[in-house]
Amino acid sequence: MQPLTVHRGLVAPLDRANVDTDAIIPKQFLKSVKRTGFGPNLFDEWRYLDRGEPGIDNSRRPLNPDFSLNQARFKGASVLIARKNFGCGSSREHAPWALEDYGFRVIIAPSFADIFFNNCFKNGVLPVRLTESEVDRLFHEVNAFPGFELVVNLPEQFVSTQDGAQRFSFDVDPFRKFCLVNGFDEIGLTLRHADKIREYEARRLAAQPWLSKTLAS
Repeated sequence: MQPLTVHRGLVAPLDRANVDTDAIIPKQFLKSVKRTGFGPNLFDEWRYLDRGEPGIDNSRRPLNPDFSLNQARFKGASVLIARKNFGCGSSREHAPWALEDYGFRVIIAPSFADIFFNNCFKNGVLPVRLTESEVDRLFHEVNAFPGFELVVNLPEQFVSTQDGAQRFSFDVDPFRKFCLVNGFDEIGLTLRHADKIREYEARRLAAQPWLSKTLAS
């Protein structure tokens, strides 16, 4: 998992509340478990004018010109701002996979669904909770100024404008922060103890050699 410490990126707005995971990545795309390739179908039903299906060439599909991510000024955005209860609905982990594969490293909203919130940290995406008034201010800024960027400092736990004139603090669980700053998912955390695991397995096989035949079969 790619570490996240201080991130500076273009901001894209999604001015909707209660965005559920089926809107983030529709159910027909959930067959793959590779964690990659979902970006082109992020917000598929809002982003395109036709119905998407796995295997379709997305470059040939008609785009919805009214959807924010299709506007040229938001191309390459890596910070998404949204309204309350983002990521509600089913617990599919494909939702943060799609956001990360598209290029988003930070999602800012007043509140998130709990399972989605936790899944983001496990997949290299930082969900930042700010107050509704702070999010309102960011929506105003991003709509008023093309090319609007934010600096997100995870170690010091703040979001700021490029010039530092506006700065908003956010809370984050220390363990989740440690994992994201160091790029550790659950497998990465386990592999930090690979030597001890190998030592344990060697001792166990020495004490119970019959296990080697069981493991081999």
